[in-house]
Amino acid sequence: MRFLTPTFIEADPMNPTLLVLAAGMGSRYGGLKQVDPVGPNGETIIDYCIYDALRAGFGTVVFVIRHDIESAFRAAVGARFEKRLPVKYVFQELDQLPPGFTVPAGRTKPWGTAHAILMAEEVIQEPFAVINADDFYGADSFRVLAEFLRQTRLDSTDYAMVGFILRNTLSDHGTVSRGVCDVDENGMVQRIVELLKVERHGHGARSLDAQGGAQRLTADEYCSMNMWGFTPTLFPLLHEEFIRFLRAHGTEQKSECLIPTVVNQLLADKRITLRVLPTGSSWFGVTYQEDRPAVQENIRALIRRGEYPEKLWP
Repeated sequence: MRFLTPTFIEADPMNPTLLVLAAGMGSRYGGLKQVDPVGPNGETIIDYCIYDALRAGFGTVVFVIRHDIESAFRAAVGARFEKRLPVKYVFQELDQLPPGFTVPAGRTKPWGTAHAILMAEEVIQEPFAVINADDFYGADSFRVLAEFLRQTRLDSTDYAMVGFILRNTLSDHGTVSRGVCDVDENGMVQRIVELLKVERHGHGARSLDAQGGAQRLTADEYCSMNMWGFTPTLFPLLHEEFIRFLRAHGTEQKSECLIPTVVNQLLADKRITLRVLPTGSSWFGVTYQEDRPAVQENIRALIRRGEYPEKLWP
């Protein structure tokens, strides 16, 4: 495979932007997992994502972080990329709410991924991808998403998500949250159901609810791993849906406005369409500390196959 020579890429309106959600508190993991090394030369998962994004033709990266992790994040992550492409930072904080709403006493949990995306409204004017900072999506995923975004009009509400098979996204060390999709024969998503506690079960999977009930899954379903393709038309829609969320849940301590839930509501209201982009890439991520050795071994296997150089950045 021909490796990318990491040089500075000038911003170009024809190049999509990559929005990286890195403000998560990492409570289950027990630390700032976004800056933990997983590669042989100290590379983080974000390093591999940005490397793949550069190869796919993304022109700018925007990081959503919190003020309290800014210094550590810039030093450990951002500094690696600022000479290679334009880098911007936006901040997700609890008090960034629409007029008329306030943070309930005692709340410390972030408002969720939909709120995080909203924080980037003022710095994104082009088609853009959204990814999690702690998920490894693979080179092909970035290629298919970049190609979709390059062909998408700025005023379009035809969005996309890279689809991963559920069984390939589960942790051996605990439950995970997944947006499980109903997809028609044309590859269009009809519905996304956000399941908060999904685990392996026999040859398939199951989702546990708060009452102790279980929903069986085949584990062959497409699921969202928060790898989306949007245009700026999403932002006014997000404003409306976030206000709807706050009216219903804004006084609660832990409820989150999640982007799969918002997208599902927009699909139900027929305000958008959503296409699944199949990928040949393998997904893996770090939800629990125990996941990290498997991620490291997966990356070493990709290096042995020639998909990445031993040292990602010269």
